[in-house]
Amino acid sequence: MRRIDKGTIVRTILLGVTWLNILLINYNLQPVPVLDEESIAYGLTFLASVWAWFKNNYITLRGRKQKEVLEKSNLMK
Repeated sequence: MRRIDKGTIVRTILLGVTWLNILLINYNLQPVPVLDEESIAYGLTFLASVWAWFKNNYITLRGRKQKEVLEKSNLMK
């Protein structure tokens, strides 16, 4: 049986809190006081930009090996 990793559990909890806050705000109820909206927006923007940068660049050893294979196969300009 495969165990669920901690990252998956944390992301699932954060997703649940986010949706709970959306529903509470939608029904004019007090949302869960995690952070203010501006901090959340900045945080999500930062995380999305770092993730996009990391995924679109060959940073890790595995990524550099993938780039070599793509270049050898003429699949990359």
